[in-house]
Amino acid sequence: MHKITLIVLSAGDSSRFQTKKIPKKQWLRIGELPLWLKVAQEISSYYPFNKVLISAKECEKKYMQRYLDSFGLDFLLTTGGETRQESLKNALSQVDEEFVLVSDVARCSIPRSIFDTILLEANNYDCVVPYIPINDTIAYDKDGLEYLQREQIKIIQTPQLSKTKILKNALGNHTYTDESSAIYANGGKVGFVLGSLQSRKLTSLEDLSSLSLPPPDKKTLIGCGSDIHALKKGEGILLGGVFIPCEFKLIAHSDGDVCLHALSDAILGGIGAGDIGEWFPDNDETYKNADSAKLLEQITNFTLNVGYTIQQVDITIFAQKPKISPYKQAIEKNIAKLLGIPLFCVNVKATTTEKLGFIGRQEGILVHSNVVLTYFQWHNKTNEEQQ
Repeated sequence: MHKITLIVLSAGDSSRFQTKKIPKKQWLRIGELPLWLKVAQEISSYYPFNKVLISAKECEKKYMQRYLDSFGLDFLLTTGGETRQESLKNALSQVDEEFVLVSDVARCSIPRSIFDTILLEANNYDCVVPYIPINDTIAYDKDGLEYLQREQIKIIQTPQLSKTKILKNALGNHTYTDESSAIYANGGKVGFVLGSLQSRKLTSLEDLSSLSLPPPDKKTLIGCGSDIHALKKGEGILLGGVFIPCEFKLIAHSDGDVCLHALSDAILGGIGAGDIGEWFPDNDETYKNADSAKLLEQITNFTLNVGYTIQQVDITIFAQKPKISPYKQAIEKNIAKLLGIPLFCVNVKATTTEKLGFIGRQEGILVHSNVVLTYFQWHNKTNEEQQ
């Protein structure tokens, strides 16, 4: 039996797939599983790999680890780079086995038979590659039209099985789009096995309709967040990104927007990603007087990137003073804009405590926030495209 490490490359930006409200492809949900985990689990079931490595964006590693821990998986996360090749090099630094199988998360429906066929050729080549043939007429137009022999053209797929030492040496300082091209360019021997149309690459949202993947779970997720800030004499406060002139100022490390802080915590709670203090520690001078709207933007972008849709926001502001009601609509409009959701999906309530407690004594402001989220329903989006 060969000693093989599996590498699943999942650190890309999905620039050709993603739009403002569409997640990165590796975070599309298959049921409740993100696509990267579905792919890693599926391929890892094909063989007793010595190690399974998954490349990840640095900012996503901690969140990905929560999924691995939830399922008791000992897959290892490696830090991705700016390019596919950098991500691969980072992962290869942890590989000592004789062989390495590399696949892209975009190849999300690889039949086991493809891997079995690749494995049969492991000793015969430096790199074994699945391919599919071309059935259409192919013309090359550069300084004159030339028709190519389609029998000699191959569409290259992953996974690709390489001899580890040879692949490490081949990558060098040049840029290659896959393992086989790197090994071939450096004098290695590349072997081809017939791939599968089922292994087609997920490049655009429309591709999902032909991949026969189970749809995302339709469960509703609820997030709750609360925050308190003390008041002192000043010239005004920020609530929900709206400046309210008054005789107070909120005491805080950042700009003190207690409303956006509570909202940020609610979103993080809904997706299980910690709290605002973990993301932006108050002992870090980077966030001294930070714009809370910018902090919320980072959290919102992360939330959308990893596969969620924010559906509804409900906020309650507890303040004896200043009077909040004249500013509620402005706060709602600003929050809707910050989150990129319709205004009717944002509700802001304000109340006093009838002069009871620290709020009633005008010593501070408390905000509660509730957020409703769902997994991004890509299945509905692909159906819309077809209609």
